[in-house]
Amino acid sequence: MNFRNPSRREILAGLGATAFTPFASRLAVAQSIPTNPDVVIIGSGPAGLSAARTLAAAGKTFVVLEADDRKGGRAHTDTETFPGIAFDRGCAWIHSADRNPMLPVAKQHGFTLQLHDDALDHIWYGREKFTDKQTQRVKHLTEEIVNANSKVAKKRDGAVSEIRPIRTKEEQATATAMGPMDMAVDFNDLSIQDYDDQAELPPNYLVKEGFGAVVAKFGESVPVFLKTPAKKISYGGQGVQVETDQGTVSAKAAIVTCSTGALQSGYIKWDPLLPEWKESAIHNIPMALLAKIPLLLDGERFGLKPFDDILLEQPGKQDIYFICHPFEFPMMIGFVGGDFAWNLTAQGRKAAVDFASSALNRVFGSSASKHIVKADFTQWPRNPWIRGAYSAAAPGHFSARAMLKRPLAEKVFFAGEAMAGPFAQTCGGAVLTGAEAANAVIKKLG
Repeated sequence: MNFRNPSRREILAGLGATAFTPFASRLAVAQSIPTNPDVVIIGSGPAGLSAARTLAAAGKTFVVLEADDRKGGRAHTDTETFPGIAFDRGCAWIHSADRNPMLPVAKQHGFTLQLHDDALDHIWYGREKFTDKQTQRVKHLTEEIVNANSKVAKKRDGAVSEIRPIRTKEEQATATAMGPMDMAVDFNDLSIQDYDDQAELPPNYLVKEGFGAVVAKFGESVPVFLKTPAKKISYGGQGVQVETDQGTVSAKAAIVTCSTGALQSGYIKWDPLLPEWKESAIHNIPMALLAKIPLLLDGERFGLKPFDDILLEQPGKQDIYFICHPFEFPMMIGFVGGDFAWNLTAQGRKAAVDFASSALNRVFGSSASKHIVKADFTQWPRNPWIRGAYSAAAPGHFSARAMLKRPLAEKVFFAGEAMAGPFAQTCGGAVLTGAEAANAVIKKLG
């Protein structure tokens, strides 16, 4: 994939611009959608906001259409469910912080940052707690599988499950940590080449006020038309026309930043129909799922320290990972991923909370769940405009990411985490692709 990590100067110049053109300023209070901007942007997630800021810095006019009732996409800090606690319903970590354009934004606006690289401090298998030796074995197995996967990736694609059999308890815990809890898919659904292409994520930071709040600050000056889904995109004639319930926007180019789940839904109609290569690319990068089950506690800590990472493994792929008491909050945030996360989503919130509660009871005693004051369950698949957590190329189809990124007729451009190369599945990657797509449009428009 032709993915170039921009320099710090480019990031600050393209993404750090805060001044908007008069046209964009008027959009913030406009009663109707301007019909002839230079560019129409579909979606106001991190990629769409980044594209808008880059276009504004270059003096290009634009309109941002958002189907949902808020900006931010999968970056969403919830401050209402647990009063006094900022809970990120979507992305929470500033991954690869030394290269992530969101870290300067967080620092500039005084957000409270905590370095937190997943360390798997404690692992249970059923009711058995792993010894230090077993935990170290998991870490060594991770290195072994990563290295073996990289060797195979140079020759072919396929599923990571083909690399080695998973038999022992330690191997099962390793597969859970690497697959569902990291890439949001099980090993049998994880592409060898997709996994090999991913960048090293450390250093990682958590944000006390919420990573979604950082993204909101990044996009607060971007004017967006909310509750305005794009229904049809026509690109066969001159320019691009995007139909909405509020009217049609005609522009010289479009930047589409929808999730692959939204694109697969077929809600957006295309004229002409998408070519087969683009249609195949969209469907070969399905949405993966990493869901959260936050548990607010009455102050009980179960002997765990703030920011401890624990994995509760058991047979049958019904596993949960917790980050414990972040920022001294009386909370344990559970994560479930892969097929099991989809199954819990189908069953609903009560089933998810019951599962997390029983997991605590299994390892901390039968009365552990009595310390739960309030709980919730994130259900991104139920959001019709997103339909999952983040993208995962199907085994054998890693090349679909490059095809997804390829423009249509040199006037419909695509951006989002699914096209972020080594930074796929991350908010920072989405931001970088938004700027990249916008710069390609700027070059095209001259």
